Amino acid sequence: MGLTPTLPLQLLAALVAGGFTTLTASPFELWWLGPVAIGLLFLGLHQLSPAQAALKGWLYGVALFASGTSWVYVAIHDYGYTGMPLAVFLTALFVTVLALFFAGTFWLYRRFVGPRWAVVTFAGAWVLGEVLRTYLFTGFPWLLVGSSYVDSPLASWAPVGGVYWLSLLVVLSGTLGVAFLHRQWWAALPLAAIWLTPLALPQHWTTPVDEPTRVALLQGNLPQLLKWTPEGQRSAANIYSDLTRQVADDVDLILWPETALPMIDSQARPVLERVQSNLPPETALLTGIVQLDEANRYFNSVIGVGNVEGSYQKEHLVPFGEYLPLESVLRGAINFFDLPMSSFSKGASHQVPMQAAGVTIGNAICYEIIYPQLVARRAMDSDVIVTVSNDTWFGASIGPHQHLQMARLRALENGRYVVRATSNGITAIIDPRGRLVDRAPQFETTYLTGEFHAMQGLTPFTRMGSWPTWLLAGLLLLPGVVRRRAG
Repeated sequence: MGLTPTLPLQLLAALVAGGFTTLTASPFELWWLGPVAIGLLFLGLHQLSPAQAALKGWLYGVALFASGTSWVYVAIHDYGYTGMPLAVFLTALFVTVLALFFAGTFWLYRRFVGPRWAVVTFAGAWVLGEVLRTYLFTGFPWLLVGSSYVDSPLASWAPVGGVYWLSLLVVLSGTLGVAFLHRQWWAALPLAAIWLTPLALPQHWTTPVDEPTRVALLQGNLPQLLKWTPEGQRSAANIYSDLTRQVADDVDLILWPETALPMIDSQARPVLERVQSNLPPETALLTGIVQLDEANRYFNSVIGVGNVEGSYQKEHLVPFGEYLPLESVLRGAINFFDLPMSSFSKGASHQVPMQAAGVTIGNAICYEIIYPQLVARRAMDSDVIVTVSNDTWFGASIGPHQHLQMARLRALENGRYVVRATSNGITAIIDPRGRLVDRAPQFETTYLTGEFHAMQGLTPFTRMGSWPTWLLAGLLLLPGVVRRRAG
């Protein structure tokens, strides 16, 4: 049919595909563009040399991260005390380095995998590339292809296999679509199976237990640049104390966001004790806080007062924001490397779940909610997933919308409510099917009240995690590798 584009057209298609992938995610949610983007990348790929394929993959990554993580510039420039030229340079460096994940995946794919069985081998390579990006150098699983499908016809697959399974199905849809355009009519059958099978899948893998828990999620809306000043500390204590008084008599659980009180836990204790004195006896209050232990280590934590047992220390830290790689070299080099509270220590991998208001809590602080394996591990031992976050760093960008979408997918994957309190939005209650029960407006000092149910039972994904999909992705690669060597 003459569907083999020239190299310049393929490179242009890669840039377009990167933009299309961003449009699949919130706040745009044009999920149907996902298979189109994959088709643009797959079409003609096997006519390229490994170096040309790497360039195509890199350009896709540049377009994806330049459009989809543009909020990085906001964090560096607006809140990282960095001038515009340097902020532009650091953002460009971030984008171009992340794009190397796609360059490497495409180079390895063309170097070691032949054209036979390409429809499935490309999908396997893509998913393994996403896994590598999730974990290498602490990982960055933002804008995984499958993350955008919580509102799509594929959504019912999420509790079965999770986000990587969704990615695999989307990529297969794109490669099968190209095969169909080449008049390989057999491709219609697996395409139909991918998109129609969800109609037969269970809609509920978990069930509610007992009476609902009434919850209030507080949103202080403190300016980030003011937050860690003495004035900001006083404002935070007053705002969250006042909001708590307004809701205390009507709820079982009150949730303050990440580092709601911008001070260490010993400094915050008098504020929390005053607040606790006005709480009904059975009411629980959880708050994000900075903990300082006896060894002078700082932890990004969740603690509680009232009807609460235990605490949680964040396990997966954000590079540069919460700890500084190569600290002896970079500390003091530029202002961005001296952000407040950028010397946190990592919490233990296995922590006893918190108990609050009679409910077992699975915690995920901010960035942790984007890690599917981590959240599944927490969901296995908990009734509800609680996530506190400070999305103030995103400003008025698309970042908070993407962050919320990934939190919604974690709810759907694990069949658990997700209750999410953020500093300035998007504060929300999410049901076990990933649907928004309610949300608070952004950039307002407010609170959101509602209910959630403790859930019992486990989804297939919570039980098995992503390992079956990772194994399948590796197996899908084997026919192409074997035939390449045989040839």
